Amino acid sequence: MTFSNRRLWVFCAIAIAVLILLTLLAAPANNKLGSGSTYSRAPNGYGAWYTFMEERGTPVKRWQKPFENLAKNKTIKPPITLLRVNSQLSFPDLLTDEQNWVRQGNTLVILGVRQPVTQAPFSTMHKTETGSVKINTQRRNKSAKEKRLGDRFGSIVWQQTIGKGQVIFATTPHLGANAYQDVRGNYEFLAKLVTQSEVRSQESGAKIIPNSVWVDEYIHGYKDAEVIKRQQQQDIFSYLAKTPVFPAFVQGLILLLVAIWAGNRRFGKPTTLAVPVVNNSEAYIQALAGVLQKAESSEFVVEVLGKEEQLQLQKALFLGQEQLDHQSLVNAWVQQTGRPAAELEQVLLLQSRKRRMSETDLLRWLGKWEEIRRHLPVYKH
Repeated sequence: MTFSNRRLWVFCAIAIAVLILLTLLAAPANNKLGSGSTYSRAPNGYGAWYTFMEERGTPVKRWQKPFENLAKNKTIKPPITLLRVNSQLSFPDLLTDEQNWVRQGNTLVILGVRQPVTQAPFSTMHKTETGSVKINTQRRNKSAKEKRLGDRFGSIVWQQTIGKGQVIFATTPHLGANAYQDVRGNYEFLAKLVTQSEVRSQESGAKIIPNSVWVDEYIHGYKDAEVIKRQQQQDIFSYLAKTPVFPAFVQGLILLLVAIWAGNRRFGKPTTLAVPVVNNSEAYIQALAGVLQKAESSEFVVEVLGKEEQLQLQKALFLGQEQLDHQSLVNAWVQQTGRPAAELEQVLLLQSRKRRMSETDLLRWLGKWEEIRRHLPVYKH
């Protein structure tokens, strides 16, 4: 290796190290922290509802430890209501510890249980005792027995009784999100859900024992100082340092460094460069693209790319993977982004025509899809 080549390698190593450092320091925060958190002021956060509950006279406390700490806590007496937002449960099923905790007379409210998409309109208004509630989702539970909110398509909010307590599920994680500050019925309805034990006691004439209302912030990545300190003490390096594995690990690391140094000697026998392996998939794609370009089969390209773009758009709008009709997709796009319907209708219309397009028109069509993706909620927050 010549001096200039060696200097080039050193420069590349420094550049890679700088890029890694910048990536770690400038990496965006996990979106999980904002979605459903009472610390967040974003549209999908719950900061406004948290303030609403304080002004209402029902202050909400934040739980920033694992659930088992709450279940074993002797200082917080039942009944307790724990609110979890955007839990992303695929099925309304609980762990054994959670069931036992609920059975003691506590209430667990879970917003964001994934359910199948139905033929229901994406945006609906529902009249309740606490006012009109706005729901933006087509997901419904068709098998729930204790419906709290729903329509002819199924349940949006339902309840399951376990022992002395109950679990309340909702198909939408945005029931009391900041985006619904102007729909007071949503906030009042959610407030009733988390204080329903108190309401039930009033209706039955029994002694009123107000629920202690907590919001699970631990699932959003927020941890109190005690949890952070304990986790730092239990990291892998601290664990290895307390075991005989650590000296062996250090010795193995030294041997590995010596082997790498010996394998990169300046002088030695020349090695034959290996023939690069051809990527068959990439070669096939390039060959197919060349054939389609020569045949001017732009309609085939528009059909294939259009279906994939529509599928990705549905996923971003939480509409599932089953291809929807264009009108339903446009309605969901308008409701969630606030953008004009014409923007999406135009690209869908060009896709449905299945006509041959020039290369310029094809690039312009792809550019419009890219513009649509920029306005999706997942790109904004």
